[in-house]
Amino acid sequence: MTRVIAVANQKGGVGKTTTTVNLSASLASKAYKVLVIDIDPQGNATSGLGIDKQLVEKSVYDIFSQEDSLPSIILPTEVHGLFVAPANGDLVGTEIELVQRQGREGILREQISKIDGIYDYILIDCPPSLGLLTVNALAAADSLLVPLQSEYYALEGISSLMHTMEVAKQALNRALTLEGVVLTMYDARTNLSKQIEAEARAHFADTVFKTVIPRNIKLSESPSFGKPILLYDPNSIGAIAYKALADELVKRNLLAASDKKIANS
Repeated sequence: MTRVIAVANQKGGVGKTTTTVNLSASLASKAYKVLVIDIDPQGNATSGLGIDKQLVEKSVYDIFSQEDSLPSIILPTEVHGLFVAPANGDLVGTEIELVQRQGREGILREQISKIDGIYDYILIDCPPSLGLLTVNALAAADSLLVPLQSEYYALEGISSLMHTMEVAKQALNRALTLEGVVLTMYDARTNLSKQIEAEARAHFADTVFKTVIPRNIKLSESPSFGKPILLYDPNSIGAIAYKALADELVKRNLLAASDKKIANS
């Protein structure tokens, strides 16, 4: 079955798109078929996967405007098994355009249903806000993955995201769960990173991934070359970390599926 994961945090600069791009590439490297759906008007996941967002003829905007369907806008990337539904600046006015539309919160879910079973994983890169585009992602997803930067004020605002998740769960998607929290921009040399990690693990317990994503210059450089870290520098500590995160994510999903099967037997 396809697992749909919304990658979201309303705070910008937390490594959300970096996590979407590099986790998806790491999953694809393990022979999974993966799709990234970019619903951030900045289109950084699109460009980070090597697609020139200025040149795309069809984008996610076209599925929200009902001019095209999701299958028709999907493009291959340089990574075998990894595909992207691209975004560009056309998305900027989408939330205003959708205000009066009936069923606006379920547009993305309906579109994803058209490709159910084709991909092993679908990762949705959300904008840094809790608006209608992010709500669409939460309505469509099986789970929410939250990148949390290891910096001051890191936990500020997470309560708003958790509240939005609960509202979406009650009103739109009762199956929605918290996939987990992943610590990003981690610097083991600083007390601050260690303090944020301790606070996150105390607050979110086992939902915090054991894998942490370190600060790494290669991770910062790779988007400017339009490449995931696995292609830009596969031996860097950033690449190693995202491969470990992918391993941990897959293991969690397999254990959850096994537990569910046992519970239903």
